[in-house]
Amino acid sequence: MKKLVLLLFVGFLLVDCSTVPITGRKRVNFVKDAEVLPTSFAQYKGFLEKNKLSTNAEMTNQVKEVGKNVSAAVDRFMRANGMKAEADSYRWEFNLVEDKTVNAWCMPGGKVVFYTGIMPICANEDGVAAVMGHEVAHAFAKHGQERMSSAQIQQLGGAAVAIGTSSKDPKAAQIWNLAYGVGSQVGMLAFSRTHEDEADKLGLVFMIMAGYDGKEAAEVWVRMSKLSGGKQGPEFLSTHPSNESRIESLRNYLPEATKLAEKFNTQTANLKK
Repeated sequence: MKKLVLLLFVGFLLVDCSTVPITGRKRVNFVKDAEVLPTSFAQYKGFLEKNKLSTNAEMTNQVKEVGKNVSAAVDRFMRANGMKAEADSYRWEFNLVEDKTVNAWCMPGGKVVFYTGIMPICANEDGVAAVMGHEVAHAFAKHGQERMSSAQIQQLGGAAVAIGTSSKDPKAAQIWNLAYGVGSQVGMLAFSRTHEDEADKLGLVFMIMAGYDGKEAAEVWVRMSKLSGGKQGPEFLSTHPSNESRIESLRNYLPEATKLAEKFNTQTANLKK
């Protein structure tokens, strides 16, 4: 039984590795789009039914227009790089919800929500594009599916630890289980930071492809830092990189993102859907 669990654990890691386009990061994802997208679309519809859409026509139109442009850049990239089936599976939708929370999110399959509370942080159309690019990038890189896969692996790992310590005395088993729990929690936090950093970089490429000013991506986080008064907990225990590290990373990556955006725009210039 012990060997079986361990073999299954290793098997997941070896068989279901793929690569995130553009960044080249290796990921483990065995959750198929067909399993998650119907639920994602249903949850999004339910959320909109329970929450008030913004009546601010100007801001709403801005979110929708920027969303259309950024998602079109993503769509062009996918169709030009052997990802037509994935491109066809997205159901892009962009809505602005009346809520003072400073937040925005994108569900698997391209369902995006901005809260009115984040609009002052965006400050302008390029700022909206920076946040939009980041959120759309989460869907593009399938971070939601990857997190689901990681959670399943984590559960399997917990089972392996339980089996592996079953012959030990109870105190030793408790120590091993505690160590695994703490380690896996911190590991998952770091994993989430990896997703955030990747979404920052991919989003920067996509917003520039769509014709927006990439310099504004870092400025969004400058404004976010001012809003929070510069306060943030230790980065290694946070699910997000610190504001300061994001600002530095985005500024450093801007030249590379600009080159990639130009390359992909040239590649897709004559592409027809």
